[in-house]
Amino acid sequence: MIRVVKTENGLVRGIEAADPRITSFKGIPFAAPPVGENRWREPKPCENWEGVRDCFRFAPISMQGVPGLSDNIYDREWHVDPDIAMGEDCLYLNVWTGAKKADEKLPVLVWYFGGGLQCGYTAEMEFDGERLARRGIIVVSVNYRVNLFGFLSHPELTASQPEAPANFGHLDQLEGLKWVIRNIEAFGGDPQNITIAGQSAGGGSVMTHLTTPRSEGLFQKAIVLSGVFCRPYDKNPDPFSHTLADAEKTGEEFFKFIGAKDLAQARAMNGKELYEKYVEFGGFMGTVIDGQFCFGNSYQRFMENKRAMVPVMAGNTSDEFFDSIHADSDGELKDKVKMLFPGQEEEFLRLLGDNPRDSEGNAGSVSSIEYAVRGLFHRNLQQNSPVPCYYYTFDADIPGWDNPGNFHSVDLWFFFETLAKCWRPFEGKHYDLARYMADYWVNFVKKGDPNGEDANGKPMPEWLTFTKETPWGMLFSTEKTGMQEQKVQPLMEFLLNRLKEKY
Repeated sequence: MIRVVKTENGLVRGIEAADPRITSFKGIPFAAPPVGENRWREPKPCENWEGVRDCFRFAPISMQGVPGLSDNIYDREWHVDPDIAMGEDCLYLNVWTGAKKADEKLPVLVWYFGGGLQCGYTAEMEFDGERLARRGIIVVSVNYRVNLFGFLSHPELTASQPEAPANFGHLDQLEGLKWVIRNIEAFGGDPQNITIAGQSAGGGSVMTHLTTPRSEGLFQKAIVLSGVFCRPYDKNPDPFSHTLADAEKTGEEFFKFIGAKDLAQARAMNGKELYEKYVEFGGFMGTVIDGQFCFGNSYQRFMENKRAMVPVMAGNTSDEFFDSIHADSDGELKDKVKMLFPGQEEEFLRLLGDNPRDSEGNAGSVSSIEYAVRGLFHRNLQQNSPVPCYYYTFDADIPGWDNPGNFHSVDLWFFFETLAKCWRPFEGKHYDLARYMADYWVNFVKKGDPNGEDANGKPMPEWLTFTKETPWGMLFSTEKTGMQEQKVQPLMEFLLNRLKEKY
């Protein structure tokens, strides 16, 4: 087994995983610490080191709220350790490999965690890459800066570093990907067979990399789990991207709030105190359309074909992010529908059925992620040479005293096949489903096609590509282990037709 690897900056030593055929390398630096004068700058080159660096433990997580202090579902699920090391010196990545020698050319999965670009980290226990690595790929998880440390904008930054005025967290992701390309061969990987993947804000980050020229040619496939957003009833379909001018105004307001007269003074402040002030400030700092890394809303750019033409897998869980029309009366509902769908309001109202409003006054509820993914994939079909795309819905029977349903992120336990780390009383059917999902995932990473044999040697149910003849998703369910056809509902079809007309 490969236990010691020569990277561009020095030797690193890994440790055997629970399965000793897999070596895990945790806490490999891929850039200089973004502290002091490097705070709010693009990542700088990592310094070399002498001797062999032991990479046995995860490095400190990015500066954020202390995990495990609340009773929300995510602190119960995996943000469980309030004593986890945290700091601004956080630009490290982790590698799981089963290669025995450096020339094996194994496919590579590069993972970006979620957390709304405000929190999250590679040390979350559901992200253990061992089970996937056992299937013949290399798993790399990349840490990056979040919240104000990763996404602050300010006029001084724009003036002093116009080539990288914003999106430092995304630039960290990019630098981690470039490090993989330069170094992964020494771990037994193939730098020409890389899949980038992420969930939630990590999936949104994958969308950003799919649609920026800065990442073009650096990866061959992409996986977006619950990370594509487009709201069917909103004139502003993407509330997550900000113009540089608006983000700069937020940065100026933040500097006033913390009492920093200029950038130098803000860079000199204590990181923990800065984060506490950020929470008190109550603003949101995320992806910025800066014209250097991000050139526009990623969904819009994908629909305009300003994107990498690579195979894509994307989908959602069955209980997350539903969008609807709110109206206090039937008359108000009709007025809103007429404004949204002029000339087609009668057809839309007919699709709502006999009970157009629920008890809270909402009508036309649809998954905004399903709507967004299907829209992207329909757009892909309009190309002369469409790339393979695969859509899924996750709808499993999730146990636990909290009766959580298929909440946002629960599918991560299954895709990484790490159910044994979870407190929930999962049963055999859950483990069977996780095995299927991990198999499909790894097959896609290997060859851009999720189909193949199960671990027991039997062919898995066929996952059809999203085509004009079969514009379906596939359902991951504990009721029917594996996948089955899932056709689009009439209301969703109506909304998608509107979206297709727009483009």
